[in-house]
Amino acid sequence: MRKSLLAGALLLCPTAFAATVHWEYGGEAGPAKWARLTPEFGQCAGSNQSPVNLTALVEAELTPLQFHYLPGGKTLVNNGHTVQVNYAPGSNLQLDGMAFELKQFHFHAPSENLIEGKSYPLEGHLVHANGKGELAVIAVMFEPGSANPALSQAWQALPTKAGETRALEVPLSAEQLLPTQRDYYRFSGSLTTPPCSEGVRWLVMKQPVQVSQAQIDAFKAVMHHPNNRPVQPLNGRQVLQ
Repeated sequence: MRKSLLAGALLLCPTAFAATVHWEYGGEAGPAKWARLTPEFGQCAGSNQSPVNLTALVEAELTPLQFHYLPGGKTLVNNGHTVQVNYAPGSNLQLDGMAFELKQFHFHAPSENLIEGKSYPLEGHLVHANGKGELAVIAVMFEPGSANPALSQAWQALPTKAGETRALEVPLSAEQLLPTQRDYYRFSGSLTTPPCSEGVRWLVMKQPVQVSQAQIDAFKAVMHHPNNRPVQPLNGRQVLQ
């Protein structure tokens, strides 16, 4: 329980450890070294880590996902590792008989998870927490195509410097980030950034969503570097579909 609550708190304040422990996506503070930077990052060397290459898929009767999203994206934060949209209370995902409230969503370029070996130029993570602090992440893959309406709105206020926060004039709806088909893969994993807390419910949407190349390039220009953790071993975990 304590680990779940700690992970939930970190999602609301993603730079909590960053202020005291420096980590990066490369070099001496890169992913291969995360677990040794501080004891709090020890789970980064765990056996149930994310992201993964979704392979050896197992057929299962997965319950249809129930999204109850209101327009609630109000602020964009560039925390130096991603651009994150913080979400107002009131939107949730119904999963496993519980309500998981949408807390924030953010992006990685290129994608962190692979679908049977395939990488995408951009991946969105919609991060939810239930009343016990347990986490569920909806992962959405983006492929080049038409401009995405939600990103068109968000990128108008894209914070270009680490530590910068900008407000959106009109609340953003996360519903616009979801594909029309809601089939998904499911596995148990972790946060993909330190402290890499495990026990996270991962739900990866099968259908990619279109985004323009200009929108992809705008995000990459702000990050200045790839912000994807390498895939981690499944270690016998099943990927359900």
